[in-house]
Amino acid sequence: MTTRRFAAAATGALLAGLVVTACTAQPQPVETRLPPGYGASASPPAASVPSPSVVTTSPAPGVETTPAPVVTAAPAPSSPTDDAGVLTCADGESRSISGAEQTVRLSGTCGEVTVSGSALAVDASGATIGTLRISGDRARVTAKGIDTLVVQGNDGSVASAGAIGRVDLSGDRSTVEAVGSIDTVTVRGQDNVVRAAGGVGSSTVEGRGNQVG
Repeated sequence: MTTRRFAAAATGALLAGLVVTACTAQPQPVETRLPPGYGASASPPAASVPSPSVVTTSPAPGVETTPAPVVTAAPAPSSPTDDAGVLTCADGESRSISGAEQTVRLSGTCGEVTVSGSALAVDASGATIGTLRISGDRARVTAKGIDTLVVQGNDGSVASAGAIGRVDLSGDRSTVEAVGSIDTVTVRGQDNVVRAAGGVGSSTVEGRGNQVG
């Protein structure tokens, strides 16, 4: 009887030890606690990259900017013929021309033509002139024919495609030329030249350096 009790007690103690061992050997679950709002699946915040911006800079004060040059086409210079006035003499009509640095064309049969001013150019190659009177400096006159020429001035020039009846010249450094003849010449001044391809008739010369022939 005693032996059975001892065996039963031993068996119970063995079972109890197995139960305790089983309970002790089983691992317990581990719970991980994270701070609120931070989950294991949350991705790290993305770094913000500022978008590129365009900055327009104005010139610094005191710095002058030079604008792009504007090229424009300049008008072609006009020749004296382009600006020339045109005069026509009726039979025996008289004309008066005055001014400075101008060109005038003259045609027809003129009784008397007066030219006064500075640096006047008269193209009378299509005109015959009874009396041509010039007063002023640097006058340039060409004519088809001149009966009487009176010049008072300096540095002038008169040319006739025909004959000249009479020349009366007062001044310096002027030139008178005729393709035909010149009947009479009177010169008062210096360094003047009077020439005629058809010859010069009588002449009266006062001054130095004058040439008549």
